[in-house]
This record gives sequence, structure tokens and C-alpha cells, in this order.
Amino acid sequence: EVRGQEGRAGTDPSGPPVIRTHGEAVLTVEPDRAEIQIGVETEDPSAQVAAQKNAARADAVLKALHELLGHDADIKTVGYSIHPVYSTPRDGRNTLTHYKAANVIRVKTDQIKRVGEIIDRANRAGANTMGGLEFTLKDDAAVRLKALEQASRQARAKADAIASALGVKIKRILQVEETGEGPRPYPSHRGFSSLSMAAEATPVEAGTLDIRAAVTLTVEVTQ
Repeated sequence: EVRGQEGRAGTDPSGPPVIRTHGEAVLTVEPDRAEIQIGVETEDPSAQVAAQKNAARADAVLKALHELLGHDADIKTVGYSIHPVYSTPRDGRNTLTHYKAANVIRVKTDQIKRVGEIIDRANRAGANTMGGLEFTLKDDAAVRLKALEQASRQARAKADAIASALGVKIKRILQVEETGEGPRPYPSHRGFSSLSMAAEATPVEAGTLDIRAAVTLTVEVTQ
């Protein structure tokens, strides 16, 4: 894109002509961290009994996970709720049927290849729902900088090519703006029950992450 400063609102019409280019880069990397949200749900006509059952099963899951991953593993309870469940018969009147208690346990681990094993162990200990599974990077700074470098080189190469084709020279860089995105977690959501997980191990594929970077370059040109 080549135009004079008058093409930009609020600038001096007598300003120098500019070239504006856009550079992009995408680097594909393997994740090195997984975040798993495992749930324990229990139901009972009594709110107190539902809570007691849930606490016992959640404690069993936490114990099993710490035995598997070690006592220093990043395992935390991140959510708890208990609420009534109603049915709506044909007469339209809501009727309280039971109470549901839910406990959500979050596991963060660098042992990517053991994610399936972690899910299976939690399930055998009493977990019966799964809120989600995401693969991420522990530290994306180095990869991010590399992507930005490639995007910047591409934007400058485009500016050089345009200037050469038009017979003008690049005098100076006026502005460089980063417009890209960071890494997006690779989500893998799957629900499970104790019956469905008992027969075989849970297969989990980590996949890859795309680190995207983009820059917009504005340079002043002269004849």
C-alpha cells in the first residue's frame, strides 16, 4: 500500500508519501503443559447427604491424584456447588426431587503423556465428570519473539519490494505496530462416566499449538 499522508485522517496534507505493509508468521509447536478439570457429582434427596457423599468422593480423588503425581503436584479444588433439582410435571408445578453437589478439581501437569492415565485414575477413584482439557505452553516468550521477528522481516521485505518496483527509496521507518495474537490453548473436551472408562485406557492426543504474530509497518519514502 503506497499513499501520501493525506490519506490518513488528521495528518498534514503536505506530508511525505508512505508505504504501509503487513507481515505475518505462524510457528507450530508442541505443548508442554496440560490443564485438566475433573468433577465429582453426587445426588441425594437430602442436601446434607449429597454434600457428605461428594466430600468423601472428592477426597478420594484428590488422594489418588496425589499418589499418582506426587504431593507437590499442582492439584486444587477450584469450584464447589450444591443446588436443588426440580421436576416439572404436566400440571406445571415445580417439585423438588433431590439435591446435586458438584466439586471441580483442577490438575496442571507437565507430564503430557500421562494425561490419559490421570483421567483414568481420577475416574476409578470416584470422579464422574470432566469440565475440560487444555494443552498450553509453560513459557511462550521465546517462540513468540521468533514469530514476531519473522513477521517483521516479511513486512520489511514487502516494503523493499514495493519501493524498488516504484523507483523510490525508503528513507525511514515511521511506525511499527504489533497486531498479532498469542498462542491459543488447544482444547479437548470429553465427558466420561465410571462405566465407560472401566474397560480401557482413555486415549489423549496433545496435538500442536499455533503461535501467531503479525506486524504493520509504515515507512517514509523519497524519490
